[in-house]
Amino acid sequence: MKRREFLLGVGAAAATGLPSCALDANRTSQAGSESAMSVTPVIQSSELEKPNLTIGYVPVNDCAPFAIAWEKGFFRKYGLNVQLSREASWATSRDGLIFGRLDAAPVVAGAVTNARIGAEGARHAPMCAGMTIHHHGNAMTMNRAMWDAGLRPWSEYNGNLEAFGRDFRRYFEGLPSEQRVWAVVLSSSIYEYFVRYVAAAAGVDPLKEFRVIIVPPPQMVTNVRIGAMQGYMVAEPWNTRAISRNEGVGFTFAQGREIWNGHPDRLLAVMQSFIDENPKTYRALLKAMIEACRYCDQNRAEVAQIISARSYTGANVKFTRPAIVGEYNYGGFDDQTRIVKSDATTMFFDMPKDVPQVKDEHSTFMWRSRSLWLMTQAARWGQIKEIPKDADKIAARSWRTDIYREVAAELDIACPSEDYKVEPAEAFIDRKAFDPSDPVGYLKGFEIRVGRAATLYVS
Repeated sequence: MKRREFLLGVGAAAATGLPSCALDANRTSQAGSESAMSVTPVIQSSELEKPNLTIGYVPVNDCAPFAIAWEKGFFRKYGLNVQLSREASWATSRDGLIFGRLDAAPVVAGAVTNARIGAEGARHAPMCAGMTIHHHGNAMTMNRAMWDAGLRPWSEYNGNLEAFGRDFRRYFEGLPSEQRVWAVVLSSSIYEYFVRYVAAAAGVDPLKEFRVIIVPPPQMVTNVRIGAMQGYMVAEPWNTRAISRNEGVGFTFAQGREIWNGHPDRLLAVMQSFIDENPKTYRALLKAMIEACRYCDQNRAEVAQIISARSYTGANVKFTRPAIVGEYNYGGFDDQTRIVKSDATTMFFDMPKDVPQVKDEHSTFMWRSRSLWLMTQAARWGQIKEIPKDADKIAARSWRTDIYREVAAELDIACPSEDYKVEPAEAFIDRKAFDPSDPVGYLKGFEIRVGRAATLYVS
């Protein structure tokens, strides 16, 4: 594919893949739904330092807690007048915080850590996160040509990384170098780390076999269809759309939870200055979002319908529903049914039994140890030279579990007493446990590591 054709494809996706921002894309709680306006505030706006907030969201299923907090009046309940701002990409969501356009926004899991340490592709900034918006809810999509070459969903390899590696390598070796392309949403996303992690676990060096480019979620399907890239990893509903709406485009290789069962996805981020200057407002925001996440867990079918509105994902409910209610279709091109039912497909608050967990753990709780895992991957792929010697202090400053515990206690929600935990071997696709007490040793345990990622940024 010529460069001009690629850019035209990106432009077409921008024009047709992203729902229009006209009409009600940006809305305020002051003109909320009837349900929201019927809620009696437990905190008055006058009690807060900054009750009027602009909060970002990206048009993927991840926006569900924000949509519910707005539609069901949880923002109003805690004295917040919120304007929701739909962001074109995860980069604009992150940068909106850094440059002060947004007060709060969801960010990819690695964005907070990478902003603190100034990793490659991340602007150095004192960003913080107080809670996890959701776990899981994402997947890797491969194109039709990869299926025809013999690649299949991960479950059909029965844990055989070597067999998958042979198929994966054979496919890419048959392509010209300019066509060996995989896409993710942001360089600090866990998706980029997962794409590289899976390839390396299978014995394929992702720095030599293919390139990783950055593409906004709504543009993923179109760019696979025109041949600009071979596969991608993104949040729902953009994997389901490749299967259900665009027959012949792709199939799901694996959900993120098959790579790391229990992995975090989106964090609710603010700048450090916001917490320092608006401590009451920040705690009110956390309460509203925690309650919204609990509502999402308890009313999944309704939530899938709500976020299909033009103001949120703009996707038909048949695309938003599978990952929300836990009836995920892997697709394929052999007329076989590959629907897997699991409460762990997307986790907003409760932790299903098949996800590794400890006493009192729930999905909105953040483990600081996981920020260390993200640092190991940033170092593994050359985004930083080494794991910071003060990694624990960076984690404490940026992943504010201390404030979350205070807020959770006021909501009568029990939390784990520790900030760090070992991630068991069975949670990972390569059966390699992560012990946060020795992140350097963990990093050195990977054969394929180090070197700078070759990344092309597409605006």
